[in-house]
Amino acid sequence: MNRKIFRSSFLVALLVLAASMVLIIGVLYEYFESQLINELRSEAKFISVSIETEGVDFFKSISDTDKRVTLVSNDGMVIADTYVDADKLENHCDREEIKKAIEKGEGTSVRYSETLTEKVIYYAKKLPDGNILRISTEHYTVVTILLGLSQPIAIVIVLAFILTFILSRKAALSIVKPINELDLEKPENNKIYEELTPLLKKISSQHKTIKKQLREAKKQQEEFRFITENMSEGLLVIDKNMQVLTCNSSAKKLLNAENDIRGNVFTINRSKIFREAVAKAISGNRVEKELKLDDKYYSIRANPVLEDKKIIGAFIVIIDITENVMREQMRREFTSNVSHELKTPLTSISGFAEMLMCGGTNEETVIDFSKSIYDEAQRLISLVLDIIRISELDEKSDIFTKETVDLYELSQEIIKRLKPQADKKKIKISLSGDKTEIVGVRKILDEMIYNLCDNAIKYNNENGFVEVSIFNLANESVVKVRDNGIGIPKNDQD
Repeated sequence: MNRKIFRSSFLVALLVLAASMVLIIGVLYEYFESQLINELRSEAKFISVSIETEGVDFFKSISDTDKRVTLVSNDGMVIADTYVDADKLENHCDREEIKKAIEKGEGTSVRYSETLTEKVIYYAKKLPDGNILRISTEHYTVVTILLGLSQPIAIVIVLAFILTFILSRKAALSIVKPINELDLEKPENNKIYEELTPLLKKISSQHKTIKKQLREAKKQQEEFRFITENMSEGLLVIDKNMQVLTCNSSAKKLLNAENDIRGNVFTINRSKIFREAVAKAISGNRVEKELKLDDKYYSIRANPVLEDKKIIGAFIVIIDITENVMREQMRREFTSNVSHELKTPLTSISGFAEMLMCGGTNEETVIDFSKSIYDEAQRLISLVLDIIRISELDEKSDIFTKETVDLYELSQEIIKRLKPQADKKKIKISLSGDKTEIVGVRKILDEMIYNLCDNAIKYNNENGFVEVSIFNLANESVVKVRDNGIGIPKNDQD
């Protein structure tokens, strides 16, 4: 702005200076020319008196004058001339100043030399006797005068140029200084130029609007940060160049990032699945893939971000699905195991029924087969009940209410129920410990301890033992079942 004001004022000053010089020279030139004509008119009066007194002989006395004096008859013939012999001059009746003098009593004219560097000013006056007195003098043209004054004019122009430069610079600085010192934080308090008042009011209004928008943007940013920071899912926002713009704490935690995630998104994870998801999102496609990282499973959901139908980036949501994956694996294993467990008793029942159906079986064998079918059926019912209980637990059914349970008393009841089964295999089952109460679901605790003792008897050797111990250890209640049976293979112990 300072330079622009300086250039404008400097050019204006130069133009005004040049125009002033031309105008002054033109006015002075016209003034001097009019003064010269008046001078010629005055001299013509004196000379006309002398001619009336002395006649033509007067021309002999003024032969050394710097002005040319000519006496012309009313028919244009030259009677006398101070510069040239009258006989050598042609008729002057066609001269402009002569014509005007004959018609109006006096006349003037200007004629330039062949080089146009000089001009001759003529003044003609009609005398009482009818003759025309003409006086002329040479006068330099404006161009000649300017050329003659070129050196002083050049000095004046240079000085004027320097002075104009200095004054224009100072003027520009003085104009711009108050503007540079404006307090734009409080524009309404500035009182410098009246012309700037509308602009300052507009700036003040814009300040208020911007502050309001900044407050709203900050509020929205805080809300966004609060929401994203409290998400259990990881959130990444990237631009079209795959540079990370936003990353919440969950994303850092899920991706094991110690520091703030910045730069290219592939510095976080370079796996093929992750790269494919990001690349497809940037190309405009919605992607959902499953990523395994160490012992964890993640769902990667990437979506493009559009603005005016142009892709400007993508946002990526990372969800920890390890629990779901493991649950599904357990469900598949459970289904496989249940299928196997159900198939075994059904096969036995089918086999015994088929042999009974063929007939010819003695009564003792029929009773034995019937007992086997009954046992397998009970086993099948037990498996079905287990499935029902697991289903109820999986659906978080509220049919199980918690209560205070004495583990020692409960174990006594279970051992009493299992004693006939233990006696058949000549297995000694015992209980040791004291009263130990916990809060839990009695039905589930009964099944847990019953299964442990039942397995200890079922997979034990004849004349073996089963020891059940109830005790407290480090503020924990412990139920320990020990036997000398075949045990659980190491591969299945986990």
